[in-house]
Amino acid sequence: MQSLTVKFKELCFRQVSSAPLVVFRILFGALLFYSTVRTIYKGWVHELYVLPTYHFTFIKDLPLPSENTIYAIFGLLALSSLFMIFGLFYRISATVFFLLFTYVELIDKTYYLNHYYLVSTLVFWMILVPAHRSYSLDSLIFPKIKTTICANWCILIFKVQLSMVYFFAGLAKVNADWLLQAQPLATWLPGRYTLPVIGKWLYLKEVAFLFSWLGCLYDLFIWAFLWFKRTRPLAYFFVLVFHILTGILFPRIGMFPYIMIVSTVIFFSADWHQKLLHFLPNNSLNENDRSSKKNALLVPYLLTAYFLVQLYLPLRHLQYPGNLFWNENGYRFSWRVMLMEKNGFTNFILKDPKQNTQKQVNLDNYLTPFQQQQLRSQPDMILQFAQHIGQLKEKQLGYAPEIYVESRISLNGRRSQVFIDESIDLYDKGDLNSKNWLIPLTK
Repeated sequence: MQSLTVKFKELCFRQVSSAPLVVFRILFGALLFYSTVRTIYKGWVHELYVLPTYHFTFIKDLPLPSENTIYAIFGLLALSSLFMIFGLFYRISATVFFLLFTYVELIDKTYYLNHYYLVSTLVFWMILVPAHRSYSLDSLIFPKIKTTICANWCILIFKVQLSMVYFFAGLAKVNADWLLQAQPLATWLPGRYTLPVIGKWLYLKEVAFLFSWLGCLYDLFIWAFLWFKRTRPLAYFFVLVFHILTGILFPRIGMFPYIMIVSTVIFFSADWHQKLLHFLPNNSLNENDRSSKKNALLVPYLLTAYFLVQLYLPLRHLQYPGNLFWNENGYRFSWRVMLMEKNGFTNFILKDPKQNTQKQVNLDNYLTPFQQQQLRSQPDMILQFAQHIGQLKEKQLGYAPEIYVESRISLNGRRSQVFIDESIDLYDKGDLNSKNWLIPLTK
């Protein structure tokens, strides 16, 4: 055991070229800058964060920004990502980006995507690694930090994190719906029939099965081939093909394909990255990273604790009974991508127990169309909104109303069934932990 600990520390703190970190800082920072500016330019800040009168926050009573504040936040995100590219006040910039981006992510579950979570995790580690000590403005302003060397863990952390994203995304696809029914791809692909060349084939069930199996195998194994020099070029070619194709077929997944294309560049050798950097001026001649062993005692424990959490999160659904895609217990923050299609309806019934009257809640008065679409089939959002409506009406009436939900949902091509127990008052008896109001999937 002791020898393993020693070897682990040696692996973590072996001095290596920092060129992969520099390239990652520039490319990933550029992607963050582009994505942020694109969000502002397309009016999505207003549509997603200003227009809605209610947000499904991840944290109860999370303070929500005003219109001016949310625009200031996105302005700071753009500025801090730009500073990261050039390595200017790098650690401060990375910290600002991490805190603001994560805060925005927590504002509304409606917009949750795996790659938002991935960005937060990657930027968190960017704060801690010395990606600014060469090919940066910081190395010009603060000459004492100049170095072309870093501890090996600074690069390994990104490789292992990306490997876990791929592996758990593949493991999540090992289920009957994906492999034996080709769902939800069999539902989605025919809708892309207008695409040139391949569109005319996408209605075939055989194509859905082919894409399902290849997608599963790709995610399960591509990360392993990226680790080895001999297989890395071909593996990266498949990274390009796979993510460009998914970006074309499923534009709703946003920047995720491009984040993976850019991020996986870090698997290439230091020499390969150095060739990319040769055209940039570099004033860093120091080849001894004096800071690499400052945290020699802390870093191994931090890395171990972090990856234990990263192992737990994708597997935590095993501690809950029922179908994961139905009840969604443990679904988020687990690298599950495009695994389910839910259709149906969800209506909220507001009952006044003293007047013995009831009416259907007009969701248009509270939620945007996209919020309504996401609310329809996500149990925690249904309960959260029921509690919100109940609180509003209780203030208005002076006593507690009753909130019931009528809902039928179809999962991955199955016949629809009742989703919520219509006899349970969600304002009074709704329990997120037990979800006693959720009807189990029966098919």
